[in-house]
Amino acid sequence: MMITLTYRIETPGSVEAMANKIASDQSTGTFVPVPGETEELKSRVAARVLAIRPLEDASHPSWPEAPEGARLQRADVDIAFPLDAIGTDLSALMTIAIGGTFSIKGMTGLRVVDMKLPEAFKQAHPGPQFGVPGSRRLTGVEGRPIIGTIVKPALGLRPHETAELVGELIESGVDFIKDDEKLMSPAYSPLKERVAAIMPRILDHEQRTGKKVMYAFGISHADPDEMMRNHDLVLAAGGNCAVVNINSIGFGGMSFLRKRSGLVLHAHRNGWDVLTRHPGIGLDFKVYQQLWRLLGVDQFQINGIRVKYWEPDESFVASFKAISTPLFTPSDCPLPVAGSGQWGGQAPETYQRTGRTTDLLYLCGGGIVSHPQGPAAGVRAVQQAWQAAVADIPLDDYAKDHPELAASIAKFGDGKAA
Repeated sequence: MMITLTYRIETPGSVEAMANKIASDQSTGTFVPVPGETEELKSRVAARVLAIRPLEDASHPSWPEAPEGARLQRADVDIAFPLDAIGTDLSALMTIAIGGTFSIKGMTGLRVVDMKLPEAFKQAHPGPQFGVPGSRRLTGVEGRPIIGTIVKPALGLRPHETAELVGELIESGVDFIKDDEKLMSPAYSPLKERVAAIMPRILDHEQRTGKKVMYAFGISHADPDEMMRNHDLVLAAGGNCAVVNINSIGFGGMSFLRKRSGLVLHAHRNGWDVLTRHPGIGLDFKVYQQLWRLLGVDQFQINGIRVKYWEPDESFVASFKAISTPLFTPSDCPLPVAGSGQWGGQAPETYQRTGRTTDLLYLCGGGIVSHPQGPAAGVRAVQQAWQAAVADIPLDDYAKDHPELAASIAKFGDGKAA
């Protein structure tokens, strides 16, 4: 069995030579022969180049290491690593097949653009516990996107003030509320006090209406034991979801949490931009997301259409496709979460460009809470926008009979819903 990585190599030298160097250096190669090294041993554990697909030359180097005036050749290269040489440990995979390659001399750019893992990884890692079906079951939402909003930390709200806002949002008909990823347990809003203030309102609303709004509390912590105490605090209070800053807690923290978790794990990928923002360097999301899905995230934030950040729409569409494509079985797909400056205005294009699906969490911050008629109208406006999108009715036409949507278009039509 083989683990296959696709590298986008940029080099002023020979692409074929660089591909062979990656395969050699990251498996059996050394700069001098070592005792015990045999051709038989190499054939069993050595990586090998499977294919080289030339691309258009680069116009300028991604890393400033090229000789003046050098031709910068580019190609996508498939290299297979024997499973026996790496195993199913994700830290070994990152060290050998991904991380180590970036230290090799002779390249002016390197990006990992694809990865294909054998079935053994499915058996070794738990994958999502709840995923799409669990998120729908716990929110009671079927046949449409789950509509969510965010409590922003920049407001500096104390626990009782946060609970007041949450109470208003709960009554608005929203399905999901989350702590902003920057809100964990600051001095002005300790997690314990926030949970104690918010959960009674959620449970009271559930008793009165039968609808339990999913609230995702920020539980991330560098100490796995402390993170589990945060988890247990939320679970004991009747909560069912947690925000996890996956790059901050790392593979070990995520593995520790997932094996013991009773909560839906909502992944925020802050820090991913460090790995991917330069188009000639780093990791494609297509590769990155596989690791966290294997470790067990249930919901995955991936930005959205016309976001407030750097990411282009095409990247969001590719990210959505990546996490909606099974690695091994449909059950290993997390729920896609579209966010960042979203309001109802992006619903039609989101629907069209993601394959006309409603299997997503549509997360709006200011697009709901800053609606001119209040949060309840903000929720209705987003729901109306999705109704129009699914029915292929232009938003302006649908807004003629839906005043909340009309007010939303007037307020956010310039794209300032962040």
